[in-house]
Amino acid sequence: MELKNKKWTHDEFYAVRAEVLKQWPTGRDVDFDEAIKYHENIPANRQFAKRLVKAKQKGETLTQPRAGVALIDDHIELLNFLKKEGEADLLPTTIDSYTRQNQYKEAQNGIEESLRAGRSLLNGFPAVNHGVAGVRKVVENVDAPLQVRHGTPDARLLAEITLAGGFTSYEGGGISYNIPYAKSVSLEKTILDWQYCDRLVGIYAEHGIEINREPFGPLTGTLVPPSISHAVAIIEGILAAEQGVKNITLGYGQCGNLIQDVAAIKALEALAEEYFAKHGYTDCVLTTVFHQWMGGFPQDEAKAFAVISWGAAAAALAKATKVIVKTPHEALGIPTKEANAQGLRATKQMINMLRDQPFPLTKEVEAEIEIIKAETRCLLDKVFELGGGDYAVGTVRAFAAGVLDVPFAPSKFNLNKILPARDNNGAVRLFDVGNLPFTQDIIDFHRAKIEERGKAEGRSPSFQMVIDDIYAISNGRLVGRPR
Repeated sequence: MELKNKKWTHDEFYAVRAEVLKQWPTGRDVDFDEAIKYHENIPANRQFAKRLVKAKQKGETLTQPRAGVALIDDHIELLNFLKKEGEADLLPTTIDSYTRQNQYKEAQNGIEESLRAGRSLLNGFPAVNHGVAGVRKVVENVDAPLQVRHGTPDARLLAEITLAGGFTSYEGGGISYNIPYAKSVSLEKTILDWQYCDRLVGIYAEHGIEINREPFGPLTGTLVPPSISHAVAIIEGILAAEQGVKNITLGYGQCGNLIQDVAAIKALEALAEEYFAKHGYTDCVLTTVFHQWMGGFPQDEAKAFAVISWGAAAAALAKATKVIVKTPHEALGIPTKEANAQGLRATKQMINMLRDQPFPLTKEVEAEIEIIKAETRCLLDKVFELGGGDYAVGTVRAFAAGVLDVPFAPSKFNLNKILPARDNNGAVRLFDVGNLPFTQDIIDFHRAKIEERGKAEGRSPSFQMVIDDIYAISNGRLVGRPR
């Protein structure tokens, strides 16, 4: 199929679907009509989209962890533990790395080895291998809305099985699950593959079944300027809406400066509403997700809790619809369920304490909202122009030209020319703007902010600032000051 931002016809979708369902034997168990009936009987309190809409209306910030293990019963036990002991509002199913790479045979070996070992030897839940019946066992034994979280460039079969199994939210996108995750997969392929996933969700919507979709906001999670992640999130949201998705959650990864983080969520919501309306997608419900710090963590648990709590405070004050929660074992690998629950409880306590405290819309916050909006508009409008009025085509051309550029991404289709660094107050700015299509006044703004920090630190701005900032939080600071 030719890549363009146009809703797939039913004939186009079903022609591809026949091949997708053959990728692994469990694909044969997917029965769409039966899946619709199954979804019609899922109680409202276990439907992701409905829970998010309710939270947005009430001004709540919901909590959600990451979690997943290899075996069905263990996974059910883990999720119920996080709901009960962690007080989680929403629950995930994090998918294992083999499944993310469509290596289903290796995932099957991991299940069998896990059974022999009596513990999970995979870093997530291999949903494709467990099939519709296995997924439904999880759905029926966990009393909370469930979302699939993964990192898969080609997530078509995973979408078919988990949605037929009763999951009501699906994370990812053709940009955000390619550029930060893969080295050699083309954007043309991943955008097409994710149009398939979105069309599947759109067809569920045509039958009255509302599935939430969430592009992955943080991208590489390392000093990503808000305008970069906002542009990608809004493009992925528009691509999803074109395929018929009606409930979309756009994300942002914490940068660490409170004013910038609050401004980023407010700008994201306003820009999304603006661009969706501009392009005629007026029947979509938009919500936001704030990801707690995605970079390096301190190994010391007490210090890790400070990072978690700071993320919780920023999410609550920004009034994000939900927050993705980290654990005090973040620097040490896969956390225990107890550590995961501790991160959740710390976050919930902070959110509850800040629930009735509005963050003042100061001049500094308003100025930050405006700079984020101005930068994001430069990016989105140039992508649209490069694509001749098509965001799918424009995205491929924009990455090739460096008009869209994600810092520290492994993809060979990403130019990797931009270099972010913090300003003197810890906000993420650009030491090198690369080929981003910013106006001269925006470029001058970034240069001035970096020079101001250099002057305060008594050093000339250089690549060393970038390196210092990458390691700063794990070393106990926000800004990587010279020692």
